[in-house]
Amino acid sequence: MKRRLPSLNALRAFEAAARLGRMNAAADELSVTPGAISRQVRQLEDHLGLALFEGSKNQPRLSRQGHALLPALSAAFDQMEAALQALADDSQDTLDVACLGTFSMRWLIPRLYHFNALHPRIEVRLSTTERARTGQGQRHDLVIDVGQGPLQAGACELFAEWLGPVLSPALAAALDLRQPPDLAKAPLLRTRTRRNAWAMWCESLGLAPLDGKGAEFEHYYFSIEAALGGLGICLAPWHLVADEVLTGRLLAPFGFQASGYRYRATARAQHPATALFSHWLQQQVAQMPQPPTA
Repeated sequence: MKRRLPSLNALRAFEAAARLGRMNAAADELSVTPGAISRQVRQLEDHLGLALFEGSKNQPRLSRQGHALLPALSAAFDQMEAALQALADDSQDTLDVACLGTFSMRWLIPRLYHFNALHPRIEVRLSTTERARTGQGQRHDLVIDVGQGPLQAGACELFAEWLGPVLSPALAAALDLRQPPDLAKAPLLRTRTRRNAWAMWCESLGLAPLDGKGAEFEHYYFSIEAALGGLGICLAPWHLVADEVLTGRLLAPFGFQASGYRYRATARAQHPATALFSHWLQQQVAQMPQPPTA
């Protein structure tokens, strides 16, 4: 069936003017003159046989019909823009990857140069898993997160999480930590996104809960930095502090215990770039050093 639509330029002119509230602002956005915007809006009104604006030329305001038309037009233009962006991304081998912020900063980004060297035509764009869960921002081709339970369709396990207390050598020298219960007298750092971490660790060792008072931080990234600065003891995942422990910048007096959580990568789009990135992730995981145990 043939579509009987008015000029696309007329629709764009009205949508911009109605959304921005001024003809001049619409003209700036569309890189035309205010007179051109006015002519396009009049053309649309003539096509519809309706007044979309009312009031004076200096202070036009939307009519009832204009108010009714604006949301549908804005949604249609947003949808067209998203479809065109997705097409452009596919043609440029762009890969949108969402993951936890600290995981991205301390594990993924330091290794990403290697993937870029292997596949220079693939642009990897990173965002957080919080945006992926809420549906904000662009679509995601691959999501890396941590959790328990069975794997979903399209997901593969990367590695099991291991937790252990870590602290700076200076703080260790000031404390007499011979057994895990000695941690009760030390400042214990907590991370808001994993407030139950200390309780889980104590339970895995059969220890009573620890009440050591210490600062709480928003993410592991800040808690680890605080531990490096000697502010307290951080119960950290091995993969986030392996380099610091192996180089002696952090000490792990009681080793690391499996937390029961697993990191996994879930593909939400099936194309060659996603498969290449998933395979590369598994290669990087295979090269990770094993955590020391108690």
